Amino acid sequence: MADYDLHHHGDREVGEGLVDLAVNVRLPAPPSWLRAELAAALDDLAAYPDPTRAAEAVAARHGRDFDDVLVTAGAAEAFTLLASLPAEHAVVVHPQFTEPEAALRAAGHPVDRVILSEADGYRLAPAAVPDSADLVFVGNPTNPTSVLHPADSLRALARPGRVLAVDEAFLDAVPGEVESLAGERIPGVVVLRSLTKTWGLAGLRAGYVLGEPSLIARLRAVQPPWSVSTLAAVATVACCRPAALEEAEKLAAAAEADRDYLESGLAALGIPVPGTPRGPFVLVRIPGGADVRSRLREAGYAVRRGDTFPGLGADHLRIAVRDRATTDAFLAALANGSGAR
Repeated sequence: MADYDLHHHGDREVGEGLVDLAVNVRLPAPPSWLRAELAAALDDLAAYPDPTRAAEAVAARHGRDFDDVLVTAGAAEAFTLLASLPAEHAVVVHPQFTEPEAALRAAGHPVDRVILSEADGYRLAPAAVPDSADLVFVGNPTNPTSVLHPADSLRALARPGRVLAVDEAFLDAVPGEVESLAGERIPGVVVLRSLTKTWGLAGLRAGYVLGEPSLIARLRAVQPPWSVSTLAAVATVACCRPAALEEAEKLAAAAEADRDYLESGLAALGIPVPGTPRGPFVLVRIPGGADVRSRLREAGYAVRRGDTFPGLGADHLRIAVRDRATTDAFLAALANGSGAR
């Protein structure tokens, strides 16, 4: 099995003076209303955190029971908790975010990889996952391919004796949150969500897991005490309110339009985007991609290398969706010799 740097993430691409197209956080800072709520909670930091209200807010937001919710320190903590479950045959569907596999390996699990094909648009074929797999991870929409798998394809992976973890960290960036399983209680299925991407909260670590109560209880039993900070809990409550959900929907629609604009600009340069991207980023394959990435850095742009994702290589680059002015300047750099040639 090929060796990949599973702990390499987009933040390692960013540097002083570079325009960040490598990290998939949409906002450069939390919105003012959210910053105000966080600032108001500073006086509460002497007390130990209690995520109860946050879990109640998440349950109401998704129409789930309170016992279906575990608030976590971002989705990354959830991967570690899930890796603590006993499993004889763990499978990760790639290309996707690499922390699930890293967490499984750190917990001592051997991992099989199901590699989706670029020729098929990185679409998930449920039959590709072995019947013997009892712990399966899949992203939706998937980082870095930006492909959104049909909910029916994911439901087809659920079966007795299997835990299916669906990473929906970017689902709130899809208008209407179509194909989500977050509102369904399906035996053995857990859904992971993150508040990082839409609300500019990477430094706060806020997320949650949704699943049937027996499975959530198993994860809660191994969660470190007070892992969810007071500020993360406050942010979770705030971002689950109806007004925040309406704002998130508007942000998702804007991101979709900006992604279409980026995709059209890439196509005009002869750079196709495989599959049908639905997330706030696109994956491309450019001959000499490693050199392209270096030349873009020299021109002031950071993009995410693809060769740390199983199933991808040095010619693959992930590009975050930004506003049209930033995209125009980036495409000009790509076209004038700083990028693809």
